[in-house]
Amino acid sequence: MRRSTLLLLGCLIASACLGSAQAKAADCPNPDALGTSRTIVVDPTEHPRIGTMQYNETLPLNDHEVVLTFDDGPLPAHTNPILDILAAQCVKATFFMVGRMAQVYPQDVRRVYDAGHTIGTHSQNHPFRFGDLPPERMTSEIEDAITNVSAALGDPAKVSPFFRVPGLRRANSVETYLAKRGIMTWSADFPADDWRHITSAQVVHYALSRLEAKGKGILLLHDIQARTQAALPVILRELKARGYRIVHVAAATPAQPKTVTDPAQWVPHWMRGAVAMAKGPAPGFVFGAIENPARGPRSARSVWLAQRPPHARPSTNALLMPAKGRFQINREIGAMRRPGPTPKSAAHTPLPGSWPITAGDMTFRPIAGPVKTGSRTDIPATPGVR
Repeated sequence: MRRSTLLLLGCLIASACLGSAQAKAADCPNPDALGTSRTIVVDPTEHPRIGTMQYNETLPLNDHEVVLTFDDGPLPAHTNPILDILAAQCVKATFFMVGRMAQVYPQDVRRVYDAGHTIGTHSQNHPFRFGDLPPERMTSEIEDAITNVSAALGDPAKVSPFFRVPGLRRANSVETYLAKRGIMTWSADFPADDWRHITSAQVVHYALSRLEAKGKGILLLHDIQARTQAALPVILRELKARGYRIVHVAAATPAQPKTVTDPAQWVPHWMRGAVAMAKGPAPGFVFGAIENPARGPRSARSVWLAQRPPHARPSTNALLMPAKGRFQINREIGAMRRPGPTPKSAAHTPLPGSWPITAGDMTFRPIAGPVKTGSRTDIPATPGVR
C-alpha cells in the first residue's frame, strides 16, 4: 500500500510539473522568443540594497543572466509599445513607477501588472536631488508614490516593496527609512544612458557593451523615452543571439517563499576585490569620480556642473562639449548629436557616416569594445577571482 501510494504521488507530481512546463511554454506563442528563463524571489529585509553601481551587492544572477528594469512611467505613448515588445518576446521586467504618473494613467499601471511584470515605485514627483530633501519631504515622496500606485492597482499587495531613488541620488537617511519599511532599495549594475539625447543606436551600444563587460546584471532603462522604445527590440534580439537569459524578480510573500541562495551569490566577481568590498555604500551617486571633470564622461561633467555654485561654474560649453573624439562611438553603429542647442527635429540626427538602428532593423553591427559605466562596477576584479 505504501509503495503504491508513493508511486501515485510521484506520478501526480510529475504530471503537475509537466503540465506546468507545458503551460509555461504555451504562454509564449513565439517559439523563437527570448523568453524569461526563471524568476528569483527575494526577501527585501535580508538584502535591503542592491545594484553595484552604488552598493556591494546585486541580485544573485548566474553568468549571462539579465534583469530588465524601467523607470519613470507609465507614459502610454512609450510604455504601452514597450509592453508589446516585451510580450512579443515573452520577457518579464520590473517597472519603477512615479506616483504622479500613476495618478494620471492608472489604466496603464494596471496593464503593466496584468502583463505579469513586477511593479515598484520611484517617488511621487521624481525630485532631482532626492538625497538632499528634508526628511518629511523625502518620506512624503516615498509614501505618496506607494499610495498612488496602490490606488491605481486597487490593491496595495500588488505593489512590490522595491524602490529606486530618482536619479540614483541616494542618501543614508533614504536607505535607512526604506529598510525600516521593509522596502528594498534598487540601484543597477549598468545603465544604457537612454535619458540622454543620444540615438537609439547608442542606447543599444551602451546596454550591450556594458553587459558584455560584466557578463550579467541589472540593466537600467526608461519606459518614457522614444529612443528606448526603438532600441529595445534590437537589445532583446542581441541578448538572445549572444546567449543571455532574462530573469524576472519578485518579492517574497507568505504564499511565495524566497529563492534559496548563498550569501556569496549576491557579490559578483567584479566586486570581490579588497577595495570593492569596503563596508557601506558609495558616498553618493556620480558617474565616475574624476579629478578633472572637464575630461570625464558627459554624465559626470553635467552632474559636477550642477553641483557648482553659480560664481564657481566654468563655461557650460567647456563642460558639455566633448573633447575631440571622446564621444565618437563606432561610426558603424551611430554617433552623438553635435554639441550645443539643437532644434527638436534634428536632435537625433546622426553625424555623417553613422549607422542608425531602428526598431525594425534586422541586423546589428558588432561593437568595438566595452564602454565604461563610470560606476563602482568598473572596479577591476581581483586577478584569478571570479
